Order: sequence, then C-alpha cells, then structure tokens
Amino acid sequence: MPAWNIIQAVNDALRIEMRRDPRVVVMGEDVGKFGGVFRATLGLIEEFGADRVIDTPLAEAGIIGAAIGMAMYGLRPVPEIQFSDFIFPAFDQIVNELAKLRYRSGGQYSAPVVIRTPVGGGIKGGHYHSQSPEALFIHTPGLQVICPSNPVDAKGLLISAIRQDDPVIFMEPKRVYRAAKGEVPEGEYTVPIGEAKVVREGRGMTVIAWGAMLHEAQQAVEQAPELDAELIDLRTLWPLDVERLARSVRKTGRCAIVQEAPRTCGFAAEISALIQERCFTSLEAPIARITGWDTPFPYTLENEYLPLAPRILGALRGLKAYEA
Repeated sequence: MPAWNIIQAVNDALRIEMRRDPRVVVMGEDVGKFGGVFRATLGLIEEFGADRVIDTPLAEAGIIGAAIGMAMYGLRPVPEIQFSDFIFPAFDQIVNELAKLRYRSGGQYSAPVVIRTPVGGGIKGGHYHSQSPEALFIHTPGLQVICPSNPVDAKGLLISAIRQDDPVIFMEPKRVYRAAKGEVPEGEYTVPIGEAKVVREGRGMTVIAWGAMLHEAQQAVEQAPELDAELIDLRTLWPLDVERLARSVRKTGRCAIVQEAPRTCGFAAEISALIQERCFTSLEAPIARITGWDTPFPYTLENEYLPLAPRILGALRGLKAYEA
C-alpha cells in the first residue's frame, strides 16, 4: 500500500469517483490548471477536462448556487471552498437552500453536493485563514459534517460522501494535510459515515477529538500512560456516533473533549450535553472542554490559541485528580 498524506488521499478519492461516475464534477477557485491552492485537485483537469474540473470566479455564493443547480439536474458536484473562512459568502446558499432542498420538495429532489474545505489553524494564516466553523453547520438540519484526521479515513469518507444523496460539508484539517501520513489501500473502499473510531483503548477517562486536534490529544495521552485514557476520533461530526461515546464514558467515568474552535457554543458543548444526558450516573467528574479561546484567531499568538498537547495534558491530569 502507498504511504500517502491527506492531500494525496483526497486526490485519489476524487479521481476514483470521477472515473467511476461521469456525473461527478469538481469545481472551485483554482482547482483546474493550478490544481488547487493545496494541490488536492492536481492532475484532474488533464484527465477529465475542463467540463468536469471547472475553474470558477472568486464568488463562493455562485460556486455553491451553481453546484445546487447541477445536483438538482442529476450531477454530483464536489465544490471546493479554498479556505473555510471564505465559506461565509455562501452561507445563505448552504443553510437556506442546499440543506433544505430535500425537505422542502417532499423528497422529490435530492442534493448530492459535497463541499470540500480546509479548516483550522497552524499554518500562520491569521484570522482569515484559520477558523473552525463546524458548529454553524452542525446546527443546520439537513447537513452532514465530516472531519477526518488521517489519509485512510479521508479517502474512505470522501468516497462515501460522494456516493450518498445528502449534502455534506467535508472539512479537511489543513494543519496536518501533509503531516498526517499512513498506508492507504489502493482502489475503491469506503468508511461508513456516522461511525467514530476508538484510536486507543483505556479505562481511566474518555478523550474525544477530531481533525488536527486528534493528533494533539494522542500526543498528550501517550505522554501520560498513567491516565489510561481511551481516545476516540469522531471522524463524522454529524451524524454523531453518540452511543459509542456513551459506552466509553460509562466505562471510564470521566470525559474530556478537545476542539480547536472557540469555546462558547462550540460543538464540544453539544457533545458534553449529549453525554451528560446519557451518562449522568456514571460520571465521576465534570466533563472537561479543552478548546480555543473566545477571540478571533490570532496570528502571532497562534500556539497560545490552539489547544496543543501540553495544555491538553494539563487539563487531563486535572480531570484525573478531581474528587467530588
């Protein structure tokens, strides 16, 4: 098996699906001749041509609006929003049109649109290139939200997303685009949407993370084996594999959630509530949230904003030491 990074895995998934299904089209700013700002679509225009790999104007609302129209008439568009920070001009199209299309049409129309977008900080991009807006889309009924942490899951989840009929926000953690590497099976395979993965088993506490923060959480728990932490990679944020999380917390009695996004109203808060509703009598300590700060994402203080392994480790030790 080839050892690939996330960009290579995404590129291979797109290539496989475009070969398999002529209805799949890729579109976005610089995705064609340039191969995308991160090179995730490199080489696709040479194989599939400009009718299926479409360079668009810098107009995110237009990109998503056109993709919705394509999907209604039988295509399966995979638009790229160059950075998730630039998705907001298309927010109305996504939440008021794309997410509601199947519901408002009584099932007459589906909306098989997969919106790929890089998320998160760690590349010195400042506040316009580093945000994590997953909670905004999870809050919107009708959307699925996926955020893989590694190339194996990135390829399998992207193929699954393209093949099903509901709209998907496919968030790619750009901080580990090239850093997260692994052996990726060649050819077609899928990873089920809606299933979390236990990365490390343990009985001392449950640690939940996704995307780039999975790697920081993994580094933290590996530095402190005495915590006996069970580490879970969500992979799919919505639909959430809440039963797998609950089983783990009932076993461990303690839970920490790591997210890169700001703390207030972040997805970690919703996960905390869902776990508390199911595991109240099993909890031996308050659920801990280890998050970004409630500020715009900084440039020079990027590493102080991000919940990196040292901050995670300190919080986990505090969780372990808690006594009612």
